[in-house]
Amino acid sequence: MGEIKLLDCTLRDGGYINDWKFGNNNLVSIFERIVDAGTDIIEIGFLDEKRPFDLDRSIMPDTGCVGKIYGKLNKKQTMVVGMIDYGKCGLEYISPCNESFLDGIRVIFKKHLRKQAIAFCGELKKLGYKVFAQLVSVTSYSDEEMMDLIQLANQVRPYAVSMVDTYGLMHQNNLMHYFTLLSENLHSGIGLGYHAHNNFQMGYANCITMLSNETERMMIVDGSLYGMGKSAGNAPIELLAMHLNHIHGKRYRISQLLEAIDSNISQFYHPATWGYNMFYYLAASNDCHPDYVSYLMNKHTLSVKSINELLGKLEGENKLLYDKDYMEQLYVQYQLNEINDRKAQELLKKLFEGKELLLVGPGKSMELEHDKIESYVKEQNLPIISINYIPDYLHPDYIFISNSKRYVQMATNLSQEKYKIIATSNVTCSSGEFDYVINIGPLLDRETELIDNSLAMLLRQLIRLQVKTVVLAGFDGYSCGEMNYLNEHMEYEFIKNKSDYLNRYMSAFLTENKSLINVRFLTKTKYKMEY
Repeated sequence: MGEIKLLDCTLRDGGYINDWKFGNNNLVSIFERIVDAGTDIIEIGFLDEKRPFDLDRSIMPDTGCVGKIYGKLNKKQTMVVGMIDYGKCGLEYISPCNESFLDGIRVIFKKHLRKQAIAFCGELKKLGYKVFAQLVSVTSYSDEEMMDLIQLANQVRPYAVSMVDTYGLMHQNNLMHYFTLLSENLHSGIGLGYHAHNNFQMGYANCITMLSNETERMMIVDGSLYGMGKSAGNAPIELLAMHLNHIHGKRYRISQLLEAIDSNISQFYHPATWGYNMFYYLAASNDCHPDYVSYLMNKHTLSVKSINELLGKLEGENKLLYDKDYMEQLYVQYQLNEINDRKAQELLKKLFEGKELLLVGPGKSMELEHDKIESYVKEQNLPIISINYIPDYLHPDYIFISNSKRYVQMATNLSQEKYKIIATSNVTCSSGEFDYVINIGPLLDRETELIDNSLAMLLRQLIRLQVKTVVLAGFDGYSCGEMNYLNEHMEYEFIKNKSDYLNRYMSAFLTENKSLINVRFLTKTKYKMEY
């Protein structure tokens, strides 16, 4: 059986959580505890020529700065390595190994840069470093591309080649496919490593699977304290150490790892949590970049079901190479969801044409001006349409639903009370059919940043139905310094950041359409129409 080495990457991968600002005391303490635990390799951070030196951060512009932080510490028998994201730290920033605190350098690179990156590894090797070739998003490699990488590596002979499961997509079957391909074709003197991410909660299990292989090749498994790391985090090093002690006869001092978690790491867990969650599960289950999930969730208009369906439409290289414009195109296409709404339009026109309507929204004025609204409703007896919201003290005649997420939030009330629902075609009914379904396409404003403002959409629809007058209550406009909705669970942080823009947009919309529909406000609002 070949040698097994345990590598800790807390100070590098964990730095994605806190922008590498652990604080100098924590950097020193974490280093000393990991070394004292007997960990074979410690990765002390990134080398990035564009980052200024900061004694409190584990991201440094050159190898000389490594010594400024760690140079006086005793590394005992532990190998000390840093990481370079290929292209972000040139050779001129790397001193020879015999002049550096580092013993090795790990180089991460995407597959289309493999030729240049492996050549760079060769230059680092000439400087005396143990060099690790880290294959970013290893699951994106075809067998042909992997064989090409192996051929390049065999010429340079790095200390190790590591499979990096960047987006946590691996299960045992594809892990072992790449493991076998590499192990059977790499030069025997090259070690084989694995860096897991926990999107599927498989990091620890996959490491155990790899370590169960009988091979004469050196194997390296990465872990971090408490799994701290980018996105869903890494395999917890304390679990890997436990497994290696019990199964492979190692003698790692796990108590030191636990002390580091308690004293140095737990302070970073809140509010910036890491580890398995639904967000990263969605990305991994669709084999895609997690930024796609973030982009869609930040729209706050889609249910999880809709997000999952949209992610399933990603194709080719774009799945793992994040492209915001590409996803926006898919989002718009998905929202359009064209249907034949002629019958629904005819029925709605008969219901509303020529009538004055009361539209209600979820602004705080619904509560603050409660008596005024109730009196108006009793006196005027207008048909009421609420927008993506069910009022507490009014029973709307119709509910306009254009937001899948809001629809899910109303599910309980909708199932208990029989409301007439007017839904846009992007919203899927959870049971049966909506009363009226209308195409969303003509209601969207594709020339603005937020194309699906719900009030603007309903007003466009009412203009199409030749409604001439509407009264608005609960459409207060937006503020960055206070709650904008009746209920806290309806608040979106992104709205506070765009409050001025949203107020200007709606004011301009009302002004531009004042000849088509007369809009009066029953409650206070930040929207201002020009006459």
